[in-house]
Amino acid sequence: MEGLAGQSAPIDYIPILIQLAVAVGFGVTTIIGTHLIGPKVRTENKLSAFESGVEVVGNARQPFSIKYFLVAILFVIFDIEVIFMYPWAVNFREFGVQGLIEMFVFMGLLLLGFIYVIKKKALDWD
Repeated sequence: MEGLAGQSAPIDYIPILIQLAVAVGFGVTTIIGTHLIGPKVRTENKLSAFESGVEVVGNARQPFSIKYFLVAILFVIFDIEVIFMYPWAVNFREFGVQGLIEMFVFMGLLLLGFIYVIKKKALDWD
């Protein structure tokens, strides 16, 4: 039941609270259930780390090159532009010339960022 002037009453939130209770209940029940009915055998072999069939060698805290992570982060940053371009492309005719100019400015700023990344040699694997 709606209140005056489009205000919602507290009773309108009951479905959200029910959904939240079901979600939390499912999570807690699953965790407790697997703990109770799961296998209890704990051997050294089962408790050791497993990385896609590769035997663990050395300490996990060894320093390593971050080039892969840098490229991944840069990909995500420059790939996010698609999220902004899709609504623009859908409503292209409604935005008119002003929308076209704004998209050129947006793409220009992205291009400047990409040129900066290239100049800093962030994508070189040497």
